[in-house]
Amino acid sequence: MNYEELLQAARGQMGPCHACPVCNGRACGGNIPGPGAKGSGTVAIRNFDAWRSVRLNMDTIHENFTPDTRLQLFGRTFKYPFFAGPVGAMALHYGDKYNDMDYNSILVPACAAAGIAAFTGDGTNPKVMEGATAAIAANGGFGIPTVKPWDNATVAQKMAMARESGCFALAMDIDAAGLPFLQNLTPPAGSKTVEQLQEIAHEAGVPFILKGIMTAKGAEKAVQAGAAGIVVSNHGGRVLDDCAATEEVLPEIVAAVAGRAKVFVDGGIRTGGDVFKALALGADAVLIARPYVTAVYGGGAEGVACLTEKLGAELADTMRLCGAATLADISRDMVRI
Repeated sequence: MNYEELLQAARGQMGPCHACPVCNGRACGGNIPGPGAKGSGTVAIRNFDAWRSVRLNMDTIHENFTPDTRLQLFGRTFKYPFFAGPVGAMALHYGDKYNDMDYNSILVPACAAAGIAAFTGDGTNPKVMEGATAAIAANGGFGIPTVKPWDNATVAQKMAMARESGCFALAMDIDAAGLPFLQNLTPPAGSKTVEQLQEIAHEAGVPFILKGIMTAKGAEKAVQAGAAGIVVSNHGGRVLDDCAATEEVLPEIVAAVAGRAKVFVDGGIRTGGDVFKALALGADAVLIARPYVTAVYGGGAEGVACLTEKLGAELADTMRLCGAATLADISRDMVRI
């Protein structure tokens, strides 16, 4: 299966999602439920466009080398510096082909086989976290369960399941407090204080990642809370209309963190060249969400492998043409803003 075949197979299988040739937010706009962004729908579009505005600085006067795309993170080695991002409420947003449990049962082992890892989503149905953690446990802990900011008792229950999976890290998408379809539900979801997050980070027992950081101030609070990693993310534009694009704020957040935590970024990253740009601007790794949904719906495990190898080949090609033999060699002077 190649990528064009994957897209063709996904079309008509994903509810309101069109499986566009390029997932840039324009076709789905403000379509929620569905894969769109909140309100005007422009934040997802600007996420994508911001990476397009970053230019690569080509330099081919160097030793000939085979790029080393491997990432060392939290005691594990990954083939590439990107991960499948967490997605939930599959039936609500992508039609009835898969529920969350089905989706994670495909995504988690397929990502592990491809040499990367999946962040898994969460939901009001307890079976979502049960299924996600079971899939992670069955794959040697090769996955990152992502808990939503529920009330403290619910968070504690879900974190206990996550720890039992043997996961190598655990995440919370703190920005999910703003998801319109999570408002006024049971269990309740909402914001957390630094003190509450300190307790959660302590109880995690593994590196704790906070997803949904969009300011230097927020990054500082995440570090104070004990986060071992943060994800610069506006939830694909699904929580706050008129929010900045993730590329726009990444450099200032990297500067604020100053190496005290790992920095991930998501939002509109669609090619291996985009992955390179994110690393050049200071990220340690990236998350890619919507394209992995298309990969699962279009080709199952084979689709996940196809997308992963496509992104990896694009990253290696960019490294070769910009003179970066390893991920550590990727530097700010290799891109132009």
